[in-house]
Amino acid sequence: MNYDYKFGNNYYKYFDDIGIKSTKYKIIAPMQEQDKQPGLEYLMEPKPIFDNPNYQGSGKLKDKVAIITGGDSGLGRSAAIHFVKEGAKVVIPYLDEDEDALYTKKYIEKLNGECLLIKGDITDKGFCHKIVTKTIETFGKINILVNNAGVQYQQPSLECITDEQFDKTMKVNIYGMFYLTKAVLPYLKSGDSIINLSSVTTFYGEPELIDYVTTKGAIVGFTRALARNLALKNIRVNAIAPGYFWTPLQPACWVKEKIPSLGADAAMARMAMPYELAPTFVFLASDDSSYLTGQVIHNNGGQVME
Repeated sequence: MNYDYKFGNNYYKYFDDIGIKSTKYKIIAPMQEQDKQPGLEYLMEPKPIFDNPNYQGSGKLKDKVAIITGGDSGLGRSAAIHFVKEGAKVVIPYLDEDEDALYTKKYIEKLNGECLLIKGDITDKGFCHKIVTKTIETFGKINILVNNAGVQYQQPSLECITDEQFDKTMKVNIYGMFYLTKAVLPYLKSGDSIINLSSVTTFYGEPELIDYVTTKGAIVGFTRALARNLALKNIRVNAIAPGYFWTPLQPACWVKEKIPSLGADAAMARMAMPYELAPTFVFLASDDSSYLTGQVIHNNGGQVME
């Protein structure tokens, strides 16, 4: 695997070197696309930046155990790595992205962290129970659940969304989250945390992601209702609604011509890198957010201001 990661100001020099410029916004990635959901990180150019080398952990998640669906790549990978930096052990259920998953595990082990990979499909209720069983067998407890896995498909109109696509989007984005959360709940205790991934598209209504936006809106409702249901048990439930981040989901969804301009309509006029969301995951997973529940955190560069 050839991961050539650049960081900070040196990152934008990459685009000067290959002759891509924009006077309107900062280009994060040139045109590219993938034909498989939820996408493969090792195929992306340039590679997403998932680890902030300047981030210093302080034991905020010491001895915690976190399950992060889709943690093999993208936002989930960045969350996993920063959780490990804060002292947590991580469990990563993933579909079939073996190369990305193995890379993430090896990266975590280089940080002297512990990572359990579990391959399977979260739309299968039996697999969700397997995740919980293997986590308990390996680490003895569960403290944090991050429902991050998802799919999205670009379609120009409602008429273009097939029943099969609608069914798959619902099952991955909603059913999987429901099955796994239900399986995890008996093991959560006071002070533990559930983090669900919604999307900025829910709050402005992306016209070419109708079924995806529907699921992400449902996640907001699920988060708020479950937060009230669990509040007296002191189990916190919150959501993050990311803007456009450079993850495998983008080239696996959009036509290649759209990639360079993703995030251009945000106030900050750019897409973001996964590491820029990682501290929000840490905040919601840790005691720093002990009085925060039922909320949606909007990390979107000012694309939508709630």
